[in-house]
Amino acid sequence: RLRALEAATGQVLFQRTAHGLVLTGEGAAVLPLAEQMEEGALGLQRRLAGDQQQLQGTLRVSSADWFGACVLPPVMAEYARRYPQVEIELLTGTRLFNLAQREADLAFRIIPFDGPDIVQKRLVGMRYGVYVAAACTDPALGDGTGHRLITMDASTGVFPDTDWLRQRYPHALAGLRSNNRNVQAQMCAQGLGIAILPRPVGDAHPLLRRLESGEEPPHRDIWMGYHRDLRGLHRLRAFVDLVTVQLSQAPFAATAPMPGP
Repeated sequence: RLRALEAATGQVLFQRTAHGLVLTGEGAAVLPLAEQMEEGALGLQRRLAGDQQQLQGTLRVSSADWFGACVLPPVMAEYARRYPQVEIELLTGTRLFNLAQREADLAFRIIPFDGPDIVQKRLVGMRYGVYVAAACTDPALGDGTGHRLITMDASTGVFPDTDWLRQRYPHALAGLRSNNRNVQAQMCAQGLGIAILPRPVGDAHPLLRRLESGEEPPHRDIWMGYHRDLRGLHRLRAFVDLVTVQLSQAPFAATAPMPGP
């Protein structure tokens, strides 16, 4: 395609090197126009997808690993029962998929969306809990001597629950860090320390015990977002309605979801 474009324009747009393609001056000059063409093509694709009326096709959903593993499966099971013609792709991890480029149709995050043209709502307040291995002794509240803490990797963002945990057990050793809540749960189950986890993760693990300290850790808001061009996509709207109802009634919901689009 690049060779055909260069032949049609009579210009060399890319220089071929041992390390790949490098824009020439002519290529750099027309790059903004090419990006506008790409955005126009993506907008056309989103608009046509949004106008589909039948509940069939593919729905791409992205979330953190723990949310995809412990929260969404019951929702997906009910959705599959109701709409068997829709294929769901669940993309999990720390990467923030681009909704404008349709890398995902619907995304769940613990921070609000900041991209343009995104319809978003606060879905639910996620309750957290403090956990130790079932066979471990309770750490002394306000102390923590003899125990270690299992916390989030701070390089990926700010986590109020981690600060709260350190304040509750100030003499506990700074033990282990991971950017994956499921990994933290497994380390905690092996008796490696005290972990603060989303309730759907910690409560479901058979080898963990939740500590009752009289004060719950700070909860985190779960945000849901999709591109505004997909507002008319019926399979997306059906999933949004279902997940909104099911999560508002879940035991881990800290508060009722706020009204949203």
